[in-house]
Amino acid sequence: MESSFKTPKFVVIGGGTGSFTVLSALKYYVQNITALVSMADDGGSTGLLRDELGVLPPGDIRQCLVALSDSPHLRELFNFRFPGDGSLAGHTFGNLFLSAIEMQSNDFAEAIKVAGEVLRIKGRVLPITLDDCRLVYTDQHGNTINGEHQIELADISADKNPKLSYEQPATVNKEAKDEILGADMIVIAPGSLYTSLIPLLLVDGVPEALQNSSAKVVYVANLVNKPNETKGYGVSDYVRELERYAGSGVIDAVLYNTDQPDQTTLDQYYAKEEFPVEVDLQNLIGASYEPIGGKFLSHKKTIVGPDDPLSHIRSLIRHDADAVARALMKIYYS
Repeated sequence: MESSFKTPKFVVIGGGTGSFTVLSALKYYVQNITALVSMADDGGSTGLLRDELGVLPPGDIRQCLVALSDSPHLRELFNFRFPGDGSLAGHTFGNLFLSAIEMQSNDFAEAIKVAGEVLRIKGRVLPITLDDCRLVYTDQHGNTINGEHQIELADISADKNPKLSYEQPATVNKEAKDEILGADMIVIAPGSLYTSLIPLLLVDGVPEALQNSSAKVVYVANLVNKPNETKGYGVSDYVRELERYAGSGVIDAVLYNTDQPDQTTLDQYYAKEEFPVEVDLQNLIGASYEPIGGKFLSHKKTIVGPDDPLSHIRSLIRHDADAVARALMKIYYS
């Protein structure tokens, strides 16, 4: 007799570190999992490769591939960052690997497929678009800032409704669209709101796919505000902005953290004017989505490599990946 048990299909959408965190634990609970990745990144090693070789951004793709890999040695290899101050300094092996295959085959999707085979990943990793897209921020006076990295460096916090777009329209990757429409649960991973998450929603076809999907959409709320982007934001502010681009009512549930980092770590953040995302319960009660609080903070020490060109902005406050994964499974089976 054929089993009626249905393997749940999860889709995780986001950028780099946030998706890496969610995927690294979720893969132990779900067999059918797909990561859909933003293509707006143009900083660090990724930015250099885009500018010098004309390739699509490999960095966030690499992080998701590594997260889904079952091979510890290959994970370390793909994350290995060349030291020193030579021409390869700051580049990861994985970024170079992906870019080399893309240049050889002229097919970024093929490069991801090959890397996935090498890393023996559980699941799939897909770019949200295969178009070369550059992020643009237009301020209230009509002035523009081009490029994800430059926008990240600028202070847009005074703008209550930041206007983001692409230099040229970007169209959703058909495979990515099909994954959204066929999902049972869609997880919006934590990440920089205006330079990592919303760029996914600027891709033509993505908001419509999210609106038409029968999947439950869950946002894993950020832990810390960025002073240049989300100063003073509460959990509900993040949802409001995501739905401003994705469509009203798209998000069904939000996981928010109720735990606190140690004071030493908090002091390091306070010195940079970075403060935890406020749990604004007055706005969460009665919201169109279900707010779910929990202890989602990791208390493991974060180690950042000295050869990482973005080491100065890497986060020390991170999610407890397993706690988040267990909460997502509880939502699914409820």
